[in-house]
Amino acid sequence: MTEITFKLDREFIALNDLLKITGLVDSGGMGKVVVSEGLVSVDGVIEMRKTAKIRLGQRVEFSEQVITII
Repeated sequence: MTEITFKLDREFIALNDLLKITGLVDSGGMGKVVVSEGLVSVDGVIEMRKTAKIRLGQRVEFSEQVITII
């Protein structure tokens, strides 16, 4: 798995936006699709909420990639 570190500059970021900003999907809409298909997990649990609030210290996994929020 490849690890990506994302520096959060606000209280939270929506999950679909995080996937877009880190380049794992081409658009926020595609981010919503992969989340709704159950392909993304947050802290080891499948996340089905497309705009789930991702906060400092969480880990997001998608397509052999791990995003750590710092």
